[in-house]
Amino acid sequence: MTATPLARSAGSGRPAPPVRLVHIGLGNFFRAHQAWYTQRAPDGAEWGIAAFSGHDRSTLARRLTAQEGLYTLVTRAPDADRFEVVSAVARSHTATDDDAWSGYFRSPALAAVTVTVTEAGYLRADGGGLDVADPAVDADVETLRRDITAHAVTAPGRLAAGFAARRQADAGPMALVPCDNLQHNGAIAARVVLDLAALVDPDLASWIAESVSIVTTVVDRITPRTEPGDLLTVARATGSVDRCPVVTEPFHEWVLSGTFPAGRPHWEGAGATFVDDVTPFEHRKLWLLNGAHSLLAYAGSARGHATVAEAVDDEVCRRWLDQWWSEAAPHVGQSADGVEEYRTALLERFANRRIRHRLDQIAADGSQKLPMRILPVLGAERSAGRVPEGALRVLAAWISHLRGGGPPVVDVRAGEFVELARGPLPDAVRHVLGALDPSLAGDEPAVAVVVSQCAEFEHLQDG
Repeated sequence: MTATPLARSAGSGRPAPPVRLVHIGLGNFFRAHQAWYTQRAPDGAEWGIAAFSGHDRSTLARRLTAQEGLYTLVTRAPDADRFEVVSAVARSHTATDDDAWSGYFRSPALAAVTVTVTEAGYLRADGGGLDVADPAVDADVETLRRDITAHAVTAPGRLAAGFAARRQADAGPMALVPCDNLQHNGAIAARVVLDLAALVDPDLASWIAESVSIVTTVVDRITPRTEPGDLLTVARATGSVDRCPVVTEPFHEWVLSGTFPAGRPHWEGAGATFVDDVTPFEHRKLWLLNGAHSLLAYAGSARGHATVAEAVDDEVCRRWLDQWWSEAAPHVGQSADGVEEYRTALLERFANRRIRHRLDQIAADGSQKLPMRILPVLGAERSAGRVPEGALRVLAAWISHLRGGGPPVVDVRAGEFVELARGPLPDAVRHVLGALDPSLAGDEPAVAVVVSQCAEFEHLQDG
């Protein structure tokens, strides 16, 4: 059978829906999650997404444009693959398509902008606000001062420019919906955007505060990188040539809290949950799932594993995982039975060998992830007078990673932390912990445990 190109004009998918949503951060997770929920919503045919890449170098936007926004979602269950053409992306753009970006925001039809730019994309300083010392932030501020809707490079700058265009057009209120794995992601996104807008034009910041509704979310769906073989799998199974398929797991979760003044898709019809307070769901996701991922990424790599499934099949890693979960579970804020059920489901998800969720992918940006995934539990345990070996083991494995163990370090603060991790182990541990959280550097029991665990990991590497 000859494979045919994937395109609406070739009869694939459904007609492009009208654009009523904009997304920044065009990648696999967005396409397996927010776009999929929109596709599956009962009124999804009325809600199209204009999706923009997160940086100028992306070729994905061009590939999606060639396929008229269509792509194949491969849901990879333990027993078989299921294939679905997703039609929700009505338009795809590169990060530099400023005319299109501003044009969508000027339209009263636009109801919301969703964001997946990873933790690092919010460019936060240690205090939680915008990192005004970042050269890219400084450049965006200067650019937008000259032209309020000009091309900005950072996510906060691009959002501020979009909101400026909407304000100029008097297009009405809308919603901002961050979908990254950050606790209180709504407040984080709002703060960095407002910080940048205030530097550019205080009146714009006031308009955003009054006219943009901030929605806080919890998102979950394991989505590994697409491998070259996945393209061949799709072609053989569907008869279509797809240059940008997405592979994901069957599980999916989307919890949202906030208002949508200009409307939204009926996402709950596709399984999304709307609540008054997402905090317990944040804790459960960030600590039990994401914290476990960080543990496996660093400790599993140290034991020679390449994927989550390989690591969780290792009895030692499983023991470490259970220890971490036992420390975190009492602080989640949900019933013990509910947490236990979630842990059981996580083990099943992690053990799916057909999902090649690579540990080197998860290991990126530990300096941004660990403060949210590990430190809250560590702090609660230390306040209770306990020295949580499971939480500290994640930090020890990460420090070992910074010192050369496991995959190469990929982190927005790599230069700083790799340098801090050099030298004698006790000094390195104290320096890294102090940069991660100043209170940890003087916590002698915690430091002693991390030094001991680091030595164990380094022994593994030497062996």
